[in-house]
Formats: sequence, C-alpha cells, structure tokens
Amino acid sequence: MRVFVTGATGFIGAALVPELIGAGHQVLGLTRSEAGAKALAAAGAEVHHGSLEDLDSLKRGAAAADAVIHLAFIHDFSKFEENCEIDRRAIEALGSVLKGSDQPLIVTGGTGLLAPGRLATEDDKPAGHFPRLSEAVASALAAAGVNASVVRLPQVHDTAKQGLVTYAISVFREKGVCAYVGDGHQRWPAAHVVDVARLYRLAIEKAEKGAIYHAVAEEGVPAVDIVNALGPRLQLPVKSITPDEAQAFFGWLAMFTTLDLPASSEQTKKKLGWQPTHRGLIADLEELQVG
Repeated sequence: MRVFVTGATGFIGAALVPELIGAGHQVLGLTRSEAGAKALAAAGAEVHHGSLEDLDSLKRGAAAADAVIHLAFIHDFSKFEENCEIDRRAIEALGSVLKGSDQPLIVTGGTGLLAPGRLATEDDKPAGHFPRLSEAVASALAAAGVNASVVRLPQVHDTAKQGLVTYAISVFREKGVCAYVGDGHQRWPAAHVVDVARLYRLAIEKAEKGAIYHAVAEEGVPAVDIVNALGPRLQLPVKSITPDEAQAFFGWLAMFTTLDLPASSEQTKKKLGWQPTHRGLIADLEELQVG
C-alpha cells in the first residue's frame, strides 16, 4: 500500500516510516519543513508538503494514497482545546476524501481518562468531558461509510521521550525535586515506540472499520517507580506530595498525576497478533538521555 502519514517526522512517525517501508509499503509523509523533507527522503519516503491547518494539503495527500495514518497533533497544552479543534478539522478533511471507499484511515487517540480507577479496555468510550475529539470524529466517519479505526496511545517511550513523563521531567527540573502524589500507587500504561509503530502497521494492514486498538505493552507503571527511576538520572531528590499540593506543583498535569489510569490491550493483541518485545518504561528511564 501507499500510506499517507501525518506526523511522519515526529516521535512515533520516525519509527513508523521505516516499519512500513520494511514491510513493503510505500510512505507519503507530511511535513511543513525542509528539515523534515530531508529526513523523510533519507528514510526512503516520499515527501508531501503541508500542515494540519492546511486542509487542502491533507486532502491531496489522502487522495494520493491507498491508506492514511493520522499521527500529527500540536502538542501545546496551553492551547489544548484549540489544538483539539484543529485535529478535528484535519480528521474530517482526511475522511472526506476516503468516504465511499474501503481505503483505511487510522486516527490517534489516548488511553488516559478512559476509566480512572480501573483497568480500561478497548470497549470503554471516552468520557463526555474528554477534550480530544479524534475518537468521536472517527466514529462519525465510520458511521458515514469511512473505513476509520482508532489507535489509543499510552505513555510512548524510548530513552529520549516518554509521553507525559517528558512533561513531568520539565516540572521536576523547574521545581528542583521529583514528586509523586500520595503513596504513588497511580499507574500509567506504557509502550516502547518501536512496538507502537508495529501496531500501527498491523492495524492498517487489517483495516477493520470501527476498530479500537490499545497500544499498551505495560498495563500500569506506578508513579512511585517512575519518580524513583528519574531521581538519580536527574540528580534530584524524590518526595511525596499531597493531592492538595498537586495542582500547584504539576499545573495541567495534575489531573493525570492524581488518577490511577491502567489500561489493557488483550483484545488488541488477539485481533492483530501484536506482541510487544521491547523494553519497558522504567528501563528506558534508567538510561534517560539527560542534557
């Protein structure tokens, strides 16, 4: 297949492009920069210039491909709802091209806030207050005849980046201390970026309309373990803070640091034959690249 990938030069995209090409697919990668174009060309992908806000460029990319994987998202959490709206318009634009065909569209969502306090599964639906709109748009597109499915991401990691943990690290450096809330029992699911890339490939090859996949290798890594791994790498002390202190310490991250958010991928593994093989989050944090 010729696969149009948004976010092709991003963290997951940089692992997905060689995964697709290695499996015999062609990749048309979206980029807005010359540096991104050079990286895509070096990886063996075709270059498609455009951006999430240039809906015409997205439509042209989708029209030139047999399948679409939508990874791109603007990760500026000070404008999160605005960026969710940009994401919604981008997905609708991609879907408008694919409507009436069997060409698959994979949209990216998240496991966070699905079912706080219990193990979230692929059957759980995002809560009504969840600001990211990708799943709702994918569901509407599937109902309208688009072969749309969703991959939900946990904390995707290697030694350079680790999902929301990366933002927590910035807070720890600013505050001069690594903190967890209460007894640190709160869990975050995780998966290595290479395992996640393979899941996206398997999902696009299966192309099951309306499917929900969880890219979860570890169901839940306790916050206390995450922070205890980070302390020595960052050369910072570790301490517990109370739930009442979380908002002042973590800012927007507090909603995640105070909740237990484990997630399962049993259905995904059975459907796709996906078996994560790369190392876990703590092992990567213990070799964290520190600058």
